[in-house]
Amino acid sequence: MHIVVATRNTGKSREFREMLASDQFVWTDLSDHPQIREVDETGRTFCANASLKASGYALQTGHWALADDSGLEIDTLNGAPGVASARWAALQGTGRGDADNNSTVLRQLESVPEDRRTARFVCVLALSDPKGRILLTARDTVEGRILREPRGSNGFGYDPLFFIESLERTTAELSADQKNQISHRGKALRRMRELMRQARIAENLFQSRRRTVQ
Repeated sequence: MHIVVATRNTGKSREFREMLASDQFVWTDLSDHPQIREVDETGRTFCANASLKASGYALQTGHWALADDSGLEIDTLNGAPGVASARWAALQGTGRGDADNNSTVLRQLESVPEDRRTARFVCVLALSDPKGRILLTARDTVEGRILREPRGSNGFGYDPLFFIESLERTTAELSADQKNQISHRGKALRRMRELMRQARIAENLFQSRRRTVQ
């Protein structure tokens, strides 16, 4: 059974393969399919974007496809940056890339007190069959707080600002193994793995109905 991981990020692709490892699967990612067109992420929710990507790449490759959409929700910003997390600074006209995204969020929260700086990382995964039908979705989160300055050199994105109270560290201060255990993507991947096991995906015995974990 061939599954395309909808990313060109080799680190993310490796993480997916390791978390969902099975000798019944053949894994490729978008870097192995240079001829396919990029799917536009026009959805208003993480689930919508993950589903668009999974379905779009499945139809183009003729294989099963697994996609994720993830980002940061800050409560005092009414859930922003949300699905726009990767391009938040660009949308605000304050730059581009991780460093500018972080600086933009810090400026927006400059006058916000500590008890109102709550936030969460969200990840939604979607699995499509080769006909573009979304058969499984899984969602998970990790709760935290936005610091006033970055800490740590691991990770990427908003990791240096995202402080987890129970660990007394930012996600950029965690090792890769520690992060996988508590991260939104790691937890969502474990949920997806269980759904795939229950649905017997590897044996192609799954009936065409959708199952969702909230």
